[in-house]
Amino acid sequence: MKKHSARVAPLSACNSPVLTLTKVEGDEHSRESPAPPEAQMQAGVEGSGRGNRCCWKCSVTQLKKFFWGVAVVLGVCSSWSGSTQLAKLTFKKFDAPFTLTWFATNWNFLFFPLYYVGHVFKSAEKQSPKQRYRECCRFFGDNGLTMKVFFTKAAPFGVLWTLTNYLYLHAIKKINTTDVSVLFCCNKAFVFLLSWIVLRDRFMGVRIVAAILAIAGIVMMTYADGFHSHSVIGIALVVGSASMSALYKVLFKLLLGSAKFGEAALFLSVLSVFNVLFITCIPVILYFTKVEYWSSFDVIPWGNLCGFSILLLTFNILLNFGIAITYPTLISLGIVLSVPVNAIVDHYTSEIVFNSVRVIAIVIIGLGFLLLLLPEEWDVWLMKLLTRLKVRKKEEIPEGNGDIVSGLQSKSRRTRPSMSSFAH
Repeated sequence: MKKHSARVAPLSACNSPVLTLTKVEGDEHSRESPAPPEAQMQAGVEGSGRGNRCCWKCSVTQLKKFFWGVAVVLGVCSSWSGSTQLAKLTFKKFDAPFTLTWFATNWNFLFFPLYYVGHVFKSAEKQSPKQRYRECCRFFGDNGLTMKVFFTKAAPFGVLWTLTNYLYLHAIKKINTTDVSVLFCCNKAFVFLLSWIVLRDRFMGVRIVAAILAIAGIVMMTYADGFHSHSVIGIALVVGSASMSALYKVLFKLLLGSAKFGEAALFLSVLSVFNVLFITCIPVILYFTKVEYWSSFDVIPWGNLCGFSILLLTFNILLNFGIAITYPTLISLGIVLSVPVNAIVDHYTSEIVFNSVRVIAIVIIGLGFLLLLLPEEWDVWLMKLLTRLKVRKKEEIPEGNGDIVSGLQSKSRRTRPSMSSFAH
């Protein structure tokens, strides 16, 4: 029976055009031609070159994303811990947490202008500010940002934003920054619980465990100071701030869904407009009622106020737009890393006592936060990894047995006397 000469070549015809021309049945001389091996070698070199270039590009891309992730983590950690410490320092000279909240929220107006600057430098199709604004306004509905939409969709989030920041800053006055930062990490557990109840998200046992750890950490943190009214009020304020933050995120997903970068930037700028129009009266009332009173504007530490606002703005920019250059999990790790940073600063600047109960509470809350970072398919990935490890072990055991048997056979051959030596 006749054989095909091209059968000996592992490459397809598209990789080797010379092989296509030598596909002749029964022609034994075609295999002796030097053209097919050369073509195969050339195609193999080209294929390996493409593969190496592809692997190199993938590795460089992943490396860049990792380094950007490290930079974002450091930025999130430093901006969040820096703003917390600067707020603590500001309250020594300017005891007005609500006024500080109002002042810092006004800086959110810079979100959309900064986004547009990035759009001009990055996008191939340049749009005018008005065109970009109109396109981003579609996020609010077909009619754009109307007065009705402003009061029904933007105003509630403006109130939640103000409450979240005010309760957080007010808690810094009561307790140390380490406890405040670690307790605020519980907001991720509250987000899961609200999403499970309101949004009917997928039930995950590991996240329920994380929520239980967060609640246990809150109780232990309260017990660490002996249930004094001073610490209990501070802890209640932080838990309230974390709850407002979780409610903000869940309601945003329920009412508005997901937003693109331009839409998110416009939404945060709209919150600052709401803050100027409708929240400005509250600091004025607090000033004249002497709840938050200062003698003159000269005593206001404007440097601290502006520094706090810039750090908070940087933190929110990295939190909202950092996913464009790195993984969301790395961004969340930056918030966790701010806890040990605040602990180190508190150790040298305040009289905080890191007893065993406080340390265990910090570890428990941190562990719960890390469990909440696990993806939804983590159990499937874990089962796949365990299956692969079992298969590898099963493959290694027979190979090891085969090596032992072959070694014994070769040894017996060496020790057995040869029959040819007795023949003579």
